[in-house]
Amino acid sequence: MEGIPIPVEAVRKTMLRKIGQLFVIKTSLEAYLIIYALALGAVERGSIYLARFPGIGGLLLFLACTGTVFMAGAKILDCVKLERDLAQFPVH
Repeated sequence: MEGIPIPVEAVRKTMLRKIGQLFVIKTSLEAYLIIYALALGAVERGSIYLARFPGIGGLLLFLACTGTVFMAGAKILDCVKLERDLAQFPVH
């Protein structure tokens, strides 16, 4: 008894698409949660820099770590807003 042949390539593409959707930021809440996680990591890394490089060098590295979170967070929020606006007014 042979079953129905399964199109392996189509199943693989479907599964990859579903897995890829897990990494798409859709709402502002998801964006804020990701920014919060980035900030926690940046502060942790910055505190390591402060301990390893005391003085102005460690402080500058700490500020660089936290500053990148501000830039990345602004970009993430801008992209979420842009995606929401594009979904509201689709371009043909």
